[in-house]
Amino acid sequence: QAHLVESGGGLVQPGGSLRLSCAASGFTLDNYAIGWFRQAPGKEREGVLCVNVNSGSIFYHDSVKGRFTISRDTAKNTVYLQMNSLKPEDTATYYCAAGVGIPYSNTYLCHSGGSGMRYWGKGTLVTVSS
Repeated sequence: QAHLVESGGGLVQPGGSLRLSCAASGFTLDNYAIGWFRQAPGKEREGVLCVNVNSGSIFYHDSVKGRFTISRDTAKNTVYLQMNSLKPEDTATYYCAAGVGIPYSNTYLCHSGGSGMRYWGKGTLVTVSS
């Protein structure tokens, strides 16, 4: 059964770093659009970082530009979200999502909250607090 599993969340002090992992099983992430989303308590889900296949660029939410980056390990069928200089407002449950054949731009993927994404992980909690 195809699914995504996130890991790497936890408690970190402001200014610290975390790396989240998103491992895919049952399908290959190649040729899939990838997105990282987050949802804080009482708030709507928002797109943090989205990249569609062959887009040549990545959409970053304004609040994470210069601090968050995405990478991929093809051999492990895993994508990562590196989060640096974390702030209390980054506290949320983080989800990864993947979809194939999505005709949307990176920007729309994130702004729409992941419209068209087929697979979603169950999320990993990130808490930034001193």
